[in-house]
Amino acid sequence: GMLALVDRLLSNLGYGKRKECLALVKSGQVTLSDGTKLKAGDKVVADELLLDGQALDAPFPLALALHKPAGYAVTAPDDARCMDPRVYDLLPHRFSARRPALTAIGRLDLAAAGLLLMTDDGALTQRATSPRRGIWSVYEVELARPLQGKEAVAAMRRFRAGSMVLDGDVDPLLPAGLWMLTSTCARVALSEGRHNQVWRMLAAIGHDAVAVTRVAVGGLSLGELPEAEWRALSKDDIDALFSGPTLDEMAEPTDIT
Repeated sequence: GMLALVDRLLSNLGYGKRKECLALVKSGQVTLSDGTKLKAGDKVVADELLLDGQALDAPFPLALALHKPAGYAVTAPDDARCMDPRVYDLLPHRFSARRPALTAIGRLDLAAAGLLLMTDDGALTQRATSPRRGIWSVYEVELARPLQGKEAVAAMRRFRAGSMVLDGDVDPLLPAGLWMLTSTCARVALSEGRHNQVWRMLAAIGHDAVAVTRVAVGGLSLGELPEAEWRALSKDDIDALFSGPTLDEMAEPTDIT
């Protein structure tokens, strides 16, 4: 890791303003892992520091997966206008004060639940949201009424055609995947994220979505992560994100674990 002034390092990780972090140092609460007490002006590396005997949060770059519940807004950390519960309410309070800021990779609609990726690494966000990468988001959707037989086949073709234009939009949507798991449970794969896109696409074929959950982004799946919980992503997780299946490889729902 990088050497940094102990108070600046703590402040960048969201443990308080510089002055507050300096007070933590002066009161002897910040030590090295061997117990050595630090003093103002000391330069240190984040992963050898303890605060009150506890290891610090992961330093930059941090990436995490959150199982977002429906009704939580994906915002910027300092968005004061948002009246809904925010995804930051589900994370340690410090995380919304980190520098560089911890923000969502892409978006996830307010009414949708499921996998949300967040990072303080701008380069990772750019890579993951670049249209050239062709990273697919996969959603499981509960429908209000059955979609089956010829109607389902026609709907799948419309999703795949890349010619659907949603109400209020000018540009047609990119080709998307639709598969029926049961007559009222669908899997939808998108490579773009327009506002309320899953609901609007289903409305365009005459169906109402009751619940929408994102179950995978690229090759990274929600897995067993409980709702409202988060976990840090490893290098393997990031690699999986960029090595997910193409739309053709997803043609059989069994391909997604």
